[in-house]
Amino acid sequence: MVTRSTADQEVVNGVLRRSRRPVATRGLNRNHNHLLKRVFKMAATSACHSEPFQAGYEARRQQGMDPALARLTIARQLAAITLSLWKRGEKFKVERMKKQPAA
Repeated sequence: MVTRSTADQEVVNGVLRRSRRPVATRGLNRNHNHLLKRVFKMAATSACHSEPFQAGYEARRQQGMDPALARLTIARQLAAITLSLWKRGEKFKVERMKKQPAA
């Protein structure tokens, strides 16, 4: 199976053709920090069963998302929050989290 996206094509002189430029790497590549990835995935496993992340996990599960993908989404959310707090030098406050939409 081959996955294609609109980034694989470009318009040249009004004609659509395959792009020569390689697709940019998104997410982690081969030289990512394996330990840090494992830490966030383990934290997400725990966070999925307690507030404030449990509601988001359950909402994704009710929408039919695979449990592993729902946990990965929570791990990414934790990583984003951690980076934001680290850059700002702040402490985590549950009140500042966006409310999860009802299913």
